[in-house]
Amino acid sequence: MSGSTPMMRQYLEIKEQYPDAILFFRLGDFYEMFLDDAVTASRVLDITLTSRNKGAAEEVPLCGIPYHSCQPYIARLVEQGYKVAICEQVEDPKAAKGIVRREVVRVVSPGLVVDTDTLEPKENNYLLAVAAGRPGRFGLAVVDITTGEFSLTEVSEPEGLRGELLRFNPREVLLATGEEGEALRKELAGILDGRRVEWLPDWVLAPDRAEGALRAAFDDAPLEAFGCAGLTGAIRAAGAVLYYLEETQKGLLPHLRPPTTSQGGDFMVIDEATRRNLELTATLHDGRRKGSLLGVLDRTVTAMGGRLLKHWINQPLLRIEPIQARHEAVAELVERSLLRDELRTALDGVYDLERLNGKISMAHANAKDLTALRASLERLPGLVELLAECESPRLIELRRNIDPLEELCALIAAGIVDDPPFVLRDGGIIRDGFNAELDELRAVSREGKGWIARLESQEKERTGISSLKVRFNKVFGYYIEITRSHLARVPEDYQRRQTLANAERYITPALKEYEEKVLGAEERLTQLEFDLFQGLRRQVAAEGARIQATAAALAELDVFTALAELAHERDYVRPEMDESGDLEIREGRHPVIEAMSLSERFVANDLLMDTRENQILIITGPNMAGKSTFMRQVALIVLMAQMGSLVPAGSARIGVVDRIFTRVGASDNLARGQSTFMVEMTEAANILRHATPRSLIVLDEIGRGTSTFDGLSIAWAVAEYLHDVPEVAAKTLFATHYHELIDLALTRERVRNYNIAVKEWNEQIIFLRKIVKGGASHSYGIQVARLAGLPREVIDRAREVLKNLESGEFEGEGEPRLARGKGRKKAAASPQLSLFESAADPLRQRLAELDVQCLTPLQALNLLDELKALV
Repeated sequence: MSGSTPMMRQYLEIKEQYPDAILFFRLGDFYEMFLDDAVTASRVLDITLTSRNKGAAEEVPLCGIPYHSCQPYIARLVEQGYKVAICEQVEDPKAAKGIVRREVVRVVSPGLVVDTDTLEPKENNYLLAVAAGRPGRFGLAVVDITTGEFSLTEVSEPEGLRGELLRFNPREVLLATGEEGEALRKELAGILDGRRVEWLPDWVLAPDRAEGALRAAFDDAPLEAFGCAGLTGAIRAAGAVLYYLEETQKGLLPHLRPPTTSQGGDFMVIDEATRRNLELTATLHDGRRKGSLLGVLDRTVTAMGGRLLKHWINQPLLRIEPIQARHEAVAELVERSLLRDELRTALDGVYDLERLNGKISMAHANAKDLTALRASLERLPGLVELLAECESPRLIELRRNIDPLEELCALIAAGIVDDPPFVLRDGGIIRDGFNAELDELRAVSREGKGWIARLESQEKERTGISSLKVRFNKVFGYYIEITRSHLARVPEDYQRRQTLANAERYITPALKEYEEKVLGAEERLTQLEFDLFQGLRRQVAAEGARIQATAAALAELDVFTALAELAHERDYVRPEMDESGDLEIREGRHPVIEAMSLSERFVANDLLMDTRENQILIITGPNMAGKSTFMRQVALIVLMAQMGSLVPAGSARIGVVDRIFTRVGASDNLARGQSTFMVEMTEAANILRHATPRSLIVLDEIGRGTSTFDGLSIAWAVAEYLHDVPEVAAKTLFATHYHELIDLALTRERVRNYNIAVKEWNEQIIFLRKIVKGGASHSYGIQVARLAGLPREVIDRAREVLKNLESGEFEGEGEPRLARGKGRKKAAASPQLSLFESAADPLRQRLAELDVQCLTPLQALNLLDELKALV
């Protein structure tokens, strides 16, 4: 550093403070990057890499981008997981003594993006911090700086933590350094993939420091005001978020709302496996919105409404009163089609007020943003008037919460032109008549240009030089240019300033006097207009809380109208909600599958479940018949009802469910070192630990990841446990190919058997898609394999093997029956003579070894299978 230029020393000093970020160093009209940052940026951004002191021993790699078009470059770097530190000139170069002072004004990382053009409009961009709390508990703090949303929560168990991370889907996660952070990183293996992890010093998360930071950020309010008193983990996580925001944004954000804290009893608990298996917001196979529940339900017309709808899907309610309030609002809008259409038309012209407010509060908004705000506010009086017709309490309350902000709308309309330029320094932003000094300077500027044109005409007439031109450049200002052939006619009062090959350039005292007046006016005009815009933006920012409240009301109204539009189109019904614990659905349908373009009509099905007689439904039937669809549709109908939507059914009565569990399929989790079967058992264990009689469980093919006997044993034992343990006796849909499980209905009073009806015809099966009482006798696996296109010879051989299995495992000679078939030679009898008259009877021998008094029921069932095989 000692041998560097003053500018490079300044750069290196600042870079030393941000070693993990690419430093955008402002030099005039460019952001420059040096050394390793330049090499990285040139590669990622595909821009030219050059150098300072090119060819010298101290050559420094260099690349740069124009400051006025930096956002796309920043977005590309952040998308690749990099941090960018924006270093600006913080003093006027004209007033600076020596090198201009520069400072980093903000840091941009994946969780701190504020350029809304690069974000998905209907997706939040979350920054999330995780911290350990009391033993076995984890705290989370989540913030979206584009909207000001700030929320806290605590969960127990690692599975709950993983579920919350999937719910928020943050782009950046904050963890403490040291053992705590490393343990959390291992616990969240897999989920952290593709997210930037920022490591903060341990002292940042110290409980006392975190509590002090949280209270200081919001007028020293007590923790009880945020609902997080006693939640150590949530408080520590909040301290981490606030520290990171202050460090990267150089101060707390003025539009950041006081945090809200969600408690365990507020929302339905949905774990990682259930979110994935039910495809709530993204599909399993490609992670896309289309094909998910969100993709079907989202008819919102504003970005705010789209984000809120996703919140509702991820956090179904548990209390009946707010659920019913939502149902009533949606039902009214279903019935009043004309009102719904008018509301949706009005909302369709409302911009993203939440993110506009964020940009304005952080002083990132340009004039286009203010005109978008004005256009949105102009629609509010009409919306308020339309809502005056509504009768449901929630819609009436929304009407009261929508603040038309008429004075703010009038201020923007008076101050900003209808179609302002994007770049603030280009001028032409402030409307004529808004400021008297600005109007006067504009008049001088306009008159000055006219005066120049008149001067040129007058001088041509006075001198008789027809080719005389009055021109301007940044070096000489205004001048008069005369070609060499007319130099003899130049008046004496012309003062030569420059000689060219074919012309001479002159000035006059009058020209320079007016030049000073005009150029001074234009410079002052540009600065004054920029100052006026900043002042107006500050006035708008001062009303940020009112804008936020109005935005929240508009988002909720948008969700109500969207759900009503879908319910009207798809013939959804309002469910009856109660605390009974019963589920009674008539003609229920799968909301996603029925919306697809299918070659066959969707078949609706009924369901009755309770905790008295119909607690566990064992569902058998062939693959592809519709078992999984039926079970998932039940879970989705319950979830939709509790989020506030009407449901796809003929009628529905739903006792509020506290958790939905699913165990559907399985795959390896290599990041956590778990096999397919281990994943299956881990998910099953999570269900048995946390289910309650108010839960809904969907089990699809449990136990198939291991041997048949082991799998059947586990499936049987799990079903018994769910039935017999009162604390865990949840309503359970249990699909299986282990037909032996239908015998549970003989010994357990709340187990019922159902199957998917099929029709056999000409060695084929026809799926009827209807759930009927009773257990299926077999799974039609070979017929399904035939439908899937297996070669004919494989299908024929499979039928032979099946017949062999059904008649016993071994031939009388001891040959496995599996091996028997047409055209297959029997193994030759062994020429070896037996040492005994006859072989011992293996069945008798096995029976003689038994101690019947010590057999459990499950062991007895397994034994019967074994003895049957010996026969």
